[in-house]
Amino acid sequence: MPIEALRLSHYTVTNALGHGLAASWSALREGRSGLRPNDYPPACGDAALTTWLGRVEGLEAVSLPETLQDYDCRNNRLALLGLQQDGFVAAVAELRERLGARHIGLFLGTSTSGIEQTEQAFARRDEQGRLPADYRYRQTQSPFSLADFCRRYLGLEGPVQVISTACSSSAKVFASAERHIAAGLCDAAVVGGVDSLCQSTLYGFNSLELVSSQPCRPWDATRDGINIGEGAGFALLQRAGAVPAGPRLLGYGESSDAWHMSTPHPEGDGAVAAMAQALARAGLEPGAIDYVNLHGTSTPSNDRAEDRAMVRVFGSSTPCSSTKGWTGHTLGAAGITEIVFAALALEHGWIPPSLNTQAIEPGLQAGVVLAGRSQPLRRVMSNSFGFGGSNCSVILGVDDGA
Repeated sequence: MPIEALRLSHYTVTNALGHGLAASWSALREGRSGLRPNDYPPACGDAALTTWLGRVEGLEAVSLPETLQDYDCRNNRLALLGLQQDGFVAAVAELRERLGARHIGLFLGTSTSGIEQTEQAFARRDEQGRLPADYRYRQTQSPFSLADFCRRYLGLEGPVQVISTACSSSAKVFASAERHIAAGLCDAAVVGGVDSLCQSTLYGFNSLELVSSQPCRPWDATRDGINIGEGAGFALLQRAGAVPAGPRLLGYGESSDAWHMSTPHPEGDGAVAAMAQALARAGLEPGAIDYVNLHGTSTPSNDRAEDRAMVRVFGSSTPCSSTKGWTGHTLGAAGITEIVFAALALEHGWIPPSLNTQAIEPGLQAGVVLAGRSQPLRRVMSNSFGFGGSNCSVILGVDDGA
């Protein structure tokens, strides 16, 4: 079924590469990673994990507006920092004046939300085990905290939704926003995602033996795990006829493996379903896609499953790469981060390589790009395949004749 004709009129991204589009794009072109040795404070006197992180610089100094101080936590500070880049707030304000606050929806993804705030609160329990009086679950830890903060900061009054499906969270927001606009529940939408560092993800993934002690290297024969990152990204979706420029949302596909709580289907069945559904919605054959931004976590099982899925859908000739070697795995923000990277590739006609990858594992057959290259791009796909098999693929494209 064809989707509502929508365009990304504005977008922005903030991550370990820096604040805003220019910082990410220059790092991608220069092959300069944002990963660094773990310097995130360990919990409860534990030794810091030996790993690399994609940590956002300057986040600790961000201050929320006085009227929104109850929402103060690392995740909402990261959201604010992300919103303040690339003129995004001004673009939303202009649209709000034109359409009205009730006609703009807000659809955001997050995985852990403000769980760091709860970790800090537990560290400050009193002798009876009670949490401190200044701990505010609803405004900080709750997944809806992110959307509640953003809607108040942006002055929006339309439909609001938070999606928390692990790593696919902020890709699925594009699908949800499109459905709301098509149903007439809103006329435009802010979509995006934010996820910030916390001990639960670092030690949780480490307990599963999924965290690498080295910079991650997707598809590499010696890869051994992920690097955790944090990030924020936002896009403004408007009906294509209302704005003259910007990549178009051509299609999306969603699926669930229903295979294992943490491991993808070994043959990539769910991933195949998501990619095929996105192509069908866009009315495209696989050969029409010029580049695929892979989920590419750098764990052995995930990369093998995605490789099999890619080959089943595209064969071995479609250029593809993972950009997690730059940012780390930003979890609930991975979808929006990599969709924006795909939009930048589309805009500039340049395919980023899989950073740190030296030699592809024997037997993997997808067309993984190891050296960046200039190439005209008209249709691109971004894959986000979440923990436990919640999958989403999104296709962007430029106008015919552009």
